[in-house]
Amino acid sequence: MKYFILFLFLYLLIGYTNAQEKKVMTSIINTSAECNSCKVRLEEKLNHISGIRFAELNLESKELKVRYISKKISLNKIRNIISQVGYNADDILANPNSVKRLPDCCKPGGMNK
Repeated sequence: MKYFILFLFLYLLIGYTNAQEKKVMTSIINTSAECNSCKVRLEEKLNHISGIRFAELNLESKELKVRYISKKISLNKIRNIISQVGYNADDILANPNSVKRLPDCCKPGGMNK
């Protein structure tokens, strides 16, 4: 009986974990990123946020690919985080105070490096 209960518990735990995995979403967010420093800054910030599985910026297209668990974080919350870092995220404009703190090459119209 003990083994049956243990087996049942493990089965339910695995089922719960798999259900969580099915809530992983992938979205593309258009940004105002300018250079490799922007890429590093955005990816480091987002890849350390709970609920975000993966974030990668394509500098040529300025598109940020984000994989996230929709039960833990919303796409709008991710856009707001990007804004607070100092970049536009789709229709959400960058926080002006955050933009001021960016290096010159990362500001809109900055030198592309």
